[in-house]
Amino acid sequence: MYVLDAASHDEVQATVVVVGHGATWVENSLKERHRNDARLSFVEQPEQLGTGHAVSVALPTILEKMGDLEGDVLILAGDTPLLRHDTIARLLENHRESQAALTVLGARVEDPFGYGRLVYAKDGTLARIVEERDATREERAINEINTSIMVVRESLLGPALRMINRQNSQNEYYLTDLVSALHDAGHITKVMVLEDATEAQGVNDRAQLASAEAVLRSRINNEWMMRGVTMWDPQHTYIDADVVIEPDVSLLPGTILKGHCVLERGAQIGPHATLTDCRVGRNAVVATVEATDADIGADALVKAFVVIGKGSHVEAGEVIASFEYHTR
Repeated sequence: MYVLDAASHDEVQATVVVVGHGATWVENSLKERHRNDARLSFVEQPEQLGTGHAVSVALPTILEKMGDLEGDVLILAGDTPLLRHDTIARLLENHRESQAALTVLGARVEDPFGYGRLVYAKDGTLARIVEERDATREERAINEINTSIMVVRESLLGPALRMINRQNSQNEYYLTDLVSALHDAGHITKVMVLEDATEAQGVNDRAQLASAEAVLRSRINNEWMMRGVTMWDPQHTYIDADVVIEPDVSLLPGTILKGHCVLERGAQIGPHATLTDCRVGRNAVVATVEATDADIGADALVKAFVVIGKGSHVEAGEVIASFEYHTR
């Protein structure tokens, strides 16, 4: 969902999501979030034969969506939640201004282990991308890496995909082989280097997930504080991406807002409150409370150590005493 948000630009005519493992769950989750987006479609990759194969599976749908339009195909990895909307805008602009056939989003990192390395030609264009397992010792020393994000001219994508093969250590069709195929054919292949390399961070295990979540939490909190929300301790305040907060709301330490919460102006939440899919009215005070799918009216006071049952409603101005289980 974060990646789809980053790619939601006006000039994007259609979005094709390639699914494989857990396909039904992924499709349903994205459709629920983007239920009104007629431009979103799905293609299943029943056999995972590499990133190049994934794009090949999607190509017929891409061509159908493009129709008679001449344009480019933006290819994104689904596991890069730190990617910013503005970065994609700059990548598209850079690609078009340089009149390149292909532009890769690259990054410079201190430890490039595990990533594909960017190898340049003498004229400064990108000659090829070599994967870690296939790289020489000299190539492994390169600290400029592939982020798995690129823009390719649509008219060249199909022919270039037909030129790649599985002659590599993983016996897969590497999408990165598009670079050498187009470069060797005389086309312009470029790189745009990320200003902030953390945007390229993928999520392959629970440790990387926690690291990405910490960055996203900081971004979300900073954005809300810039909009007039007070946080007593931003490092210990947790807000989901779909939460809506009006100005002059105060969040005390340990507050957790999950799902589709809506907090109206002047509300005070916490400390150590956990609200899931709740609406809190103007100037309401919600202390150390656990609530799910609840509606708390304006000027209500819910004191500490209260559990509000699912679907409950607290009237405007109502006071809920401590150590109470509220189900009305």
